[in-house]
Amino acid sequence: MMINPKQRSSSLILVTGATGYIGGRLVPALLEKGYRVRVLARDPRRLQGRPWLGQVEVAEGDVLRPETLPHALKGVTAAYYLVHSMTANPDFDRRDLQAAQNFAQVARQEGVQRMIYLGGLGDPQANLSKHLRSRQQTGEVLRQSGIPVTEFRAAIVVGSGSISFEMIRYLTERIPLMICPRWVYQRVQPIAIRDVIAYLVAALETPESADQTIEIGGAEVLTYGEMLLGYARARGLKRWLVPVPFLTPRLSSYWVHLVTPIPASLARPLIDGLRNEVIVRDSLARQLFPDIQPLDYQSALALALAELDAQRIETSWSDALSTSQGDVVPVSLTIHEGMILERRQEIVDAPPSQTFRTFARLGGETGWLYLNILWQIRGAIDRLIGGVGLRRGRRDPESVRVGDAIDFWRVEAVEEERRLLLRAEMKLPGKAWLQFEALPYGEGQTRLIQTAFFAPKGLSGLAYWYLLYPIHSLIFSGLIRKLKLLASRPSANPVSHPAAIENNS
Repeated sequence: MMINPKQRSSSLILVTGATGYIGGRLVPALLEKGYRVRVLARDPRRLQGRPWLGQVEVAEGDVLRPETLPHALKGVTAAYYLVHSMTANPDFDRRDLQAAQNFAQVARQEGVQRMIYLGGLGDPQANLSKHLRSRQQTGEVLRQSGIPVTEFRAAIVVGSGSISFEMIRYLTERIPLMICPRWVYQRVQPIAIRDVIAYLVAALETPESADQTIEIGGAEVLTYGEMLLGYARARGLKRWLVPVPFLTPRLSSYWVHLVTPIPASLARPLIDGLRNEVIVRDSLARQLFPDIQPLDYQSALALALAELDAQRIETSWSDALSTSQGDVVPVSLTIHEGMILERRQEIVDAPPSQTFRTFARLGGETGWLYLNILWQIRGAIDRLIGGVGLRRGRRDPESVRVGDAIDFWRVEAVEEERRLLLRAEMKLPGKAWLQFEALPYGEGQTRLIQTAFFAPKGLSGLAYWYLLYPIHSLIFSGLIRKLKLLASRPSANPVSHPAAIENNS
């Protein structure tokens, strides 16, 4: 099956994994070509904030629940399967294969004519890591449906926000003298995210690519160590590599956990995959797609760094409660159905839209406005005990959408110009949320409500809350005061100098 360029507007394309790194960049590329696009998401709220959301159909469904898939695949011409696990869960491979089987069976029942899948590069005859092997087995399961499948296999993807690139970036930026295990000297063939998307889109109109497994890579083969040093050169940094024989992938993942925003559970499968040589072994990609000329590593790196400098990060690897209104009581502490709520309120001399923009910028380089040192200490403690810490930062300094990581929080809900709900992802003896609301109050004013929710787990959770409450009370009272001050300032960029504001407290 080939889609003729004249048929683009009548062809419905389904993209799974649209909340992920690759899928989130594929969707706008397909729209730019004139295709009709439907996206599949377990939680459609996580698509909020995507600039292309109003141009696509959204289907709610889960590949592990086949009964949710028929409506998503109905009328679809071609489907992109961009679903895979990146965890240390012991049964991830079984779940991945079951998910692929569910999707393929329903796709066949609904008459889908083509599937396109992005898997992992590596010689199938070699002793591949469990994750790489699972990626390739997923492609085989999709093919068993009888639908023509184009399976691309890629190694490290270089692009702003990709997990592989972020690991390189943080390791190189933070460690002048890098102790390097054997996997750092394994050969890899990195590819620019721009080229990955180009291949995925071109496959739709290249009939010869059906029923093919196509290895794709950049213009050069390097070792991982050379990639680290190449990043250092691009940034004008001096870095040295010291080889050591004793750092296993497990120990290496813990090291990455400590010095980068990437948790050990994600670093481990990445590093496991690097024990294999992952290079392109044939010329099929060049034969089928002669118009795509992959970039070399330094060019791909330059593009990624330019995107970071311009703060244009479309997608990132880190992209997966009730309210009440009453009198303006400055602070209240209540317990409701086992949930501890601490609510603070202030009246702000600014409209809700401006107040919302102020708290929507919290975290990352902006920081938390008041006693930042205590936030940093909490983040450091969290990293030491295996949590995510503060190092994830945020995808964009101003815009916010459901699913975004903001330091050790995750955006759980966004109501534009009104509400932001963050869920804590630090290590806690319970579950916690932090919510900000901007409600109209009089002419040109806003009722700013800041609520901390905590659902303690057992006695340890209650002890944690009450022992730390004096510190939390100090931090949260200072935070809402700073938000009020900043939102009231007549400035288009009210949080441009948070450090200066804090020093004036």
